[in-house]
Amino acid sequence: MPRTSRHKAGLAYLAMFSLLTLMLGTNPAWAGTNLVVNPGFESADSTGFPTCWEKSGWGNGTVAYSRTTAAHSGKYAMSVKVTGVTTGDDKVLMTENATCAPAVTPKHQYDLGVWYTSTTPNTVVTAFRHDITAGWVYWTDLETLPPAKAYQHTTVRTPAIPPNTDRITWGVTVYGTGTLVTDDYTMADVTVPSTGGGCTAGAACTTGSWQVLPFLNPVRSMHAIVLHNGKVLLMAGSGNDPMKLAAGTFSSAVYDPATSTFTQIATPTDMFCSGHVQLPDGRVLIMSGTKSYPAADGSHGYEGLISSYIFDPATQIYTRVNDMNDGHWYPSATEMGDGDVMTFGGLKTDSSGSVTAERFSTAKQQWLPRNQVNQTWSYFGLYPSMVLMQDGRLFYTGSHVFGNGTSGTGASIYDYNANTIKDVPGLQSKDTRDQSMSVMLPPAQDQRVMIMGGGNIYSNVDAGRQTDLIDLKAASPAYQPGPLLPQGTMSNGAKETGNQGKMYVSTVLLPNGQVFETGGGLHNRQDPVFEASMYDPTANTFTSMATDPIPRAYHSASFLLPDGRVMSVGDNPGDGSFNMHVSIYTPPYLYHGARPKITAVANTMWSYGSSQRITTDSPIVRAELIRPAAVTHSSDPNQRFVDLPLTVNGGGSVNLNVPSNPNLAPPGYYMLFTVNANGVPSVAQWVHLM
Repeated sequence: MPRTSRHKAGLAYLAMFSLLTLMLGTNPAWAGTNLVVNPGFESADSTGFPTCWEKSGWGNGTVAYSRTTAAHSGKYAMSVKVTGVTTGDDKVLMTENATCAPAVTPKHQYDLGVWYTSTTPNTVVTAFRHDITAGWVYWTDLETLPPAKAYQHTTVRTPAIPPNTDRITWGVTVYGTGTLVTDDYTMADVTVPSTGGGCTAGAACTTGSWQVLPFLNPVRSMHAIVLHNGKVLLMAGSGNDPMKLAAGTFSSAVYDPATSTFTQIATPTDMFCSGHVQLPDGRVLIMSGTKSYPAADGSHGYEGLISSYIFDPATQIYTRVNDMNDGHWYPSATEMGDGDVMTFGGLKTDSSGSVTAERFSTAKQQWLPRNQVNQTWSYFGLYPSMVLMQDGRLFYTGSHVFGNGTSGTGASIYDYNANTIKDVPGLQSKDTRDQSMSVMLPPAQDQRVMIMGGGNIYSNVDAGRQTDLIDLKAASPAYQPGPLLPQGTMSNGAKETGNQGKMYVSTVLLPNGQVFETGGGLHNRQDPVFEASMYDPTANTFTSMATDPIPRAYHSASFLLPDGRVMSVGDNPGDGSFNMHVSIYTPPYLYHGARPKITAVANTMWSYGSSQRITTDSPIVRAELIRPAAVTHSSDPNQRFVDLPLTVNGGGSVNLNVPSNPNLAPPGYYMLFTVNANGVPSVAQWVHLM
């Protein structure tokens, strides 16, 4: 598996945009002035090294830098030859000073071009930025370059330059054995201005709008899974009703947004409070569920099943697979980069907490025996949010349900291969993060996670407004306080005050790169809070949005539909009732002009590190993959947004460059969105990444 690159102390990730392959000769026409100083290495300092360029790298490889006469144009080019590398990378970058590093303007986009030859597939265009307050920091990796015996050209388009950035530096990183030669670097400002979209929809232009659908949900939807055919699997099981468990009456349904119809599905067992995740082939793995509710005499509490099923969207049938090693009522469910699924936590068949780690092998299509799975015998609680990191480790964010957080700091990094758990510091109020929600922020290449809200059903304190942010690329990751959630209004019309916030919150990754949060309640199964907001990961700010008129607290879920809207279901107050209304949120971006359309996809079966061609009916400035939801109890640890570097060929033809690291985008089906300069997304096209 390819390693990510690193410049000095910064870990690299794979992301970004590419564009504009115009090069047919040695003197191509560019959109603007070339901002690169000494782009062809023609001038050198007293040591013979090109002026305004510097060596950079780390690890155990042996590297030879040389100014070679095997040039694309002019007299010189730059050669980087790496041998014996098992860790690390090497590269030549524009020198980090005001003379050599190109000046940039925040919110603008730039095309970066280079001619190259390469004997290795392990190369990637890497960029760093100068933050006027923090100094030079790693920014992003762009397109992975295929080997080339003769000179080839590539151009990559940056995303919008982040705030507080005045300069960038970039080059090509070599992270494997081989020789890279580069020449004739170019950089030009190619900002596509927004037209404003001409919105005439009033408040919806800035806050969006909600619609309560004119029909009721036929099942108590505690669990919602978006399927790769665009439909939604809604599972209730016994629906938090002990009488239905006793009667063996279990329910689930498939909702089709295209026709607004529900199909009832035969449900073989009580999947209430199960875990679920999409498998690489698009089927859904469902694990555990409710064996029993608490006994009236107090002899036992909730008990977890050991059974497990796979739901096939094509047949709409549940098929049983082998049993798990333990019961896991309220388990985690995380797909790994190899397609296997890891599960932790929950309650066993005897109501005690499970310390058994479980691994579902996609190769064998079964749960592995306990003695074939690494065990730390650690208890992560109920619905512990376990997020896959780019290096294959799992980050336990601190989000959970029912009571206090885990011992120690409340958050940790779990290394399956080393079989170790290391506490992560900085999480605020770890014991009031019950029914909080965690999300990997867009793009996944940034490796930043946010946790928001939460309370404690036992102490029944007011739910909090706090959020925390962590950069998992850092040498020693630690949470830092984020902005407070906006305050909302409760069902009695009273405004929240002070630090009052919400638990049972939902977060949804949107195609424009923002995070929509909605729903929640102030206390355990009571006092719903009517508040929704949009989080901007770049600006690190929340902006209040229109609110769902239906309360959405315990056993509610919100998730992205392939048409770019958000669907919300559920609410299970303390009186045992269940709200069967369905709400649809239309984000502001759908009021800002015509949507771009994906008119053709050359191939819907995508491989890692590949370039995939699509056609659009109008210009776009970004493209991304969004993993479909599998959400319950404010938990969807597999939710992620993966940027796709793009190359525009003209005539609406666009090449999308797929990340080579499956830990960034675990195998399976994804929604492919394109977005124009007004921030308006297309309807998604389903693609299968394997």
